[in-house]
Amino acid sequence: MTGALVSLRREVLARSGLWLTVAATFFVGFHGLQLTMLFVRFEAWPNYMTVHDWPANVARIVRSTPAISDMIPIILDEWLVEIGSINYSFGRGIAEWSFVLIPGKAAAVLAIAALVATNLVLLRAAWNICGVSAGLGSSVATGAGAFVAGAATITITWVVCCAAPTWVVGLAVMGVGVTTALALQPLGGWLSLIGLSALVANATLLLWQLSGRRSSNGTAPAMLMPIAQSPS
Repeated sequence: MTGALVSLRREVLARSGLWLTVAATFFVGFHGLQLTMLFVRFEAWPNYMTVHDWPANVARIVRSTPAISDMIPIILDEWLVEIGSINYSFGRGIAEWSFVLIPGKAAAVLAIAALVATNLVLLRAAWNICGVSAGLGSSVATGAGAFVAGAATITITWVVCCAAPTWVVGLAVMGVGVTTALALQPLGGWLSLIGLSALVANATLLLWQLSGRRSSNGTAPAMLMPIAQSPS
């Protein structure tokens, strides 16, 4: 385990620029993609943005929620920024759709971004050392893990699915039937866990491949060296 952590630290530090670029691009692109998806789906630009007082709201939740088991989920779903479209045809207007930045979900996206960056750094090293065949399966596993975990952290609201979790709304906006999307609602936590587990398992496998190949390469020259003869 210690050797794997040493290898991980070495590979990430050796390609720190690539790691930071991939992590930042994934984090920003993930949220930007959700906004773009809303523009395309509803063919309308947002007409409002609200910045919520997240620290004060969290403090209020802490004061008014006696059970920690209830407090934590509520805090994790507390909104920070809301960008969306209001339809003023109904009285004072109704928010038809919106993208919301939720610090709790943003932290999960940041974890996914870090794991994707780690996998790509290790994948590049494995590609150079172990060959193309070793990287194809890992590439698919990385993409699948990121997709599944990312789907469970979508933060979109839509008036049609006003009582559903934001990730379920995201599926509906992407074209999944509303009934099907609502039926998947209990699986949100499991999907997130499966996606993150796939990314962690893939990184562990890549580290094992890299460590094994480096060990075999490092010992081969010593095995091939002739044994020195002592002078008679």
